Amino acid sequence: MKKIGIDLGTANSLVFLPKKGVVLQEPSVVAVALEENKILAIGEEAKKMIGRTPDIIKVYRPLKDGVIADFRVTQAMFKYFIDKVCGFWRFLKPELIIGVPAGITSTERRAVIEASLGAGAKHAYLVKEPVLAAIGANIPINSCSGNMIVDIGGGTSEIAVISLGGVVTCESLRTGGDKMDLAISDYIKKKHNLAIGEQTAEEIKIKIGTALAEKENKFLDIRGRDLISGLPRTITVSSNEVSESIHDILAEIIKVIKTVLRDTPPELSADIIDKGMTLSGGGALLKNISEKISQETGVPCFLAEDPLLCVAKGSGVVLENLETYKKSIMLKK
Repeated sequence: MKKIGIDLGTANSLVFLPKKGVVLQEPSVVAVALEENKILAIGEEAKKMIGRTPDIIKVYRPLKDGVIADFRVTQAMFKYFIDKVCGFWRFLKPELIIGVPAGITSTERRAVIEASLGAGAKHAYLVKEPVLAAIGANIPINSCSGNMIVDIGGGTSEIAVISLGGVVTCESLRTGGDKMDLAISDYIKKKHNLAIGEQTAEEIKIKIGTALAEKENKFLDIRGRDLISGLPRTITVSSNEVSESIHDILAEIIKVIKTVLRDTPPELSADIIDKGMTLSGGGALLKNISEKISQETGVPCFLAEDPLLCVAKGSGVVLENLETYKKSIMLKK
């Protein structure tokens, strides 16, 4: 029986196979030819097309804020992932474990299950992402002490306190790396009168982005379209400008972290102060973000190992011990 773990993210999707680890890591992007209504490219190839397509091709990101925004395209993407990792064994229907945001509604949950069954899965089990991220970050979630996980993804940020294998308090915020990219491009539009694409904004965030202003400024040359003359132009952006532009987004995430800390029972609060919180997800790769969260909350904050892979790795652990976890952490269909 084939078992597959999927971290279905707004920005990236990862596929995990037991004994093999993470076998696929691709952007959650699909390019569709509008006239024939045919899918042209999925993943990395489709991502290269963002902002560069003629009218006859549309590039979709079928997941918005961590949930399905376009059902048909998501189902095609699922099918592509399953086909790619199953290859020859495709006639055996696999069992899937899918990470979904903790704040997902029952309708959104049903959509994920239907899309995966439609794509050829035998069963689909849904698990809350913060739980998977915690397992993937090697946090002993079944112990009776409190552990706090902050998972910052592309579309959502999930903050949860976990104890005895279950979620004690949890908040899901539909803000993440994508909103940071938007904030960067808005800032450059206002300050430098330059329009840039989302790919460029993401590149700025990855190369020189920082959560705290630094003494040594880093610089990056970027190209875009001048809003006044309409002609292409190159400007230099500094890392401190980036930290200024994403300040509000980080403040929003920190506010929710504080809310979760406030709603945590006192015994568990004591555990969290001792152990600190763990940061996972692609957003955790932003420079200095753990220092910023520690400064603002007064709670130590640590990066998980391979933050981007935590949810996928967690799904792998659950796959290998499906019977033990079935009762405790699965969301019912």
